[in-house]
Amino acid sequence: MLDKIFCVDDDPITLMLCKKVIERVEFAKEIITAQDGEEAIKFFDDLASSQNNGEVVSYPKLTFLDLNMPVMNGWEFLDVYLQKDYQTLFPEAKFIVLSSTIDPDDVNQSMKYPVVVDFMSKPITKEMLENLKTRF
Repeated sequence: MLDKIFCVDDDPITLMLCKKVIERVEFAKEIITAQDGEEAIKFFDDLASSQNNGEVVSYPKLTFLDLNMPVMNGWEFLDVYLQKDYQTLFPEAKFIVLSSTIDPDDVNQSMKYPVVVDFMSKPITKEMLENLKTRF
């Protein structure tokens, strides 16, 4: 069981479903949510600030990230995350793109990001999480 999972999606129903399925499968002790990439970057900024102040921080080892969101989409989030070098600060943090798109270009593009380990279609399911348990 992971300590924390982060779900980033602009759809409140998707976030609720994500939380319910993760709880049911007992995949994480804590589920954190954000409604767009900007909110997610602020979350990681706060973690980085705490860590830079000498605090020991617990960060999500897995983030489910939607691509199509207002304010800051998933691509923009990943670009900013890498520009800030958060993959060095949070080396165990991995991302799974969880999207309603089935465009092969989106799948290929997401795999170009070193922190992205998978691309899955919405909605998140119990079976998907059961399979992920063996990897995390």
